[in-house]
Amino acid sequence: MNFFRFIFTKAFWIQVVIAGLVTVLLCFAYLFWLDWYTNHDQEIKVPNLEKLTLTQVDQQLEQFNLRRKIIDSSSFNPAYAPRTVIEQDPLAGKLVKENRQVYIKLNASGYGKVTVPNLIYKTKRQAIPTLEALGFKIGDITYKPNIAENTVLEMRYKGKKLEPGTQLNKTSTIDLVLADGRNPSTTLESSN
Repeated sequence: MNFFRFIFTKAFWIQVVIAGLVTVLLCFAYLFWLDWYTNHDQEIKVPNLEKLTLTQVDQQLEQFNLRRKIIDSSSFNPAYAPRTVIEQDPLAGKLVKENRQVYIKLNASGYGKVTVPNLIYKTKRQAIPTLEALGFKIGDITYKPNIAENTVLEMRYKGKKLEPGTQLNKTSTIDLVLADGRNPSTTLESSN
């Protein structure tokens, strides 16, 4: 019975109302603090960083109170100057908050080096796709007398014999010397 008398007292209901008001006030205070802490309604337009050097990127981002992080710089795109931005995330024009990190991808200083595989005595059908898959271009194809028709006898780069295992820039042009299918000894005899 004492419990029921306490519930219906004036002091109990005053404490319930005070607790409710304190809870509502704490919720509003938390929401205002959250707006302030997360910079609610503050938006910065991300600048276009494409084709800029790192120094220019840093200057641009400093003006907008943004940060940068390089995520990659190993691929080369000849349409861009070396060591300039080729991609960014978030994209230019997107709205972000202050102190946001912008991820950038830099253009390498040139094509990477690729090891020339050993294609001597491999068929033309094997050699050309292998070289193209590695990023090389196929140049002139010439023929020499040799009985193993359409097999690679030599690889050449800028007129010089190219040894397997040599490192060349990707997109370098490699010339191939192939066998024409004729026996070299019969070619010599017929010319006499």
